[in-house]
Amino acid sequence: MTLKSKVRLLLALFKVGLVISGLTAFLLETELRMLRGLFEGKSGWLVSDVREWIVKVHGGLAETNSKYPFIAYGTDWLGFAHLVIAVAFIGPFRDPLKNVWVIEFGMLACCLVVPFALMAGQFRGIPLGWRLIDCSVGILGIIPLWYCRQLIARMDKAV
Repeated sequence: MTLKSKVRLLLALFKVGLVISGLTAFLLETELRMLRGLFEGKSGWLVSDVREWIVKVHGGLAETNSKYPFIAYGTDWLGFAHLVIAVAFIGPFRDPLKNVWVIEFGMLACCLVVPFALMAGQFRGIPLGWRLIDCSVGILGIIPLWYCRQLIARMDKAV
């Protein structure tokens, strides 16, 4: 497999993650209702804590959506942003050397997820465990981008 093919594969996986993440922002209440159902009847200290949090979030979201559905417009824009960011990665998919800045931008964004999730989550009363899950998105996201950056550097040396 060529270096360019490896970069394209990693970018395709990264873009799929962005698209899935973006699409899930549109149906939060439905998704939380389904997730809530998965935890019904389960036991254990961690399971009960997670279930309790999911029930709380689902209840708040359902109540907000029934009284103030326009608030969900904010998460619609969040989903849209994920989709637009995925489109930005078409550039490095086509020409990794010319568009390496997009990879670097993505890496920076992944790094910024960690302090943002920790600080904003604290301010909004999000449990630490949930904030750490959010942090993991940035940490996991940077791995394929970092590897792409390394491959692109090797491609650049070969030119």
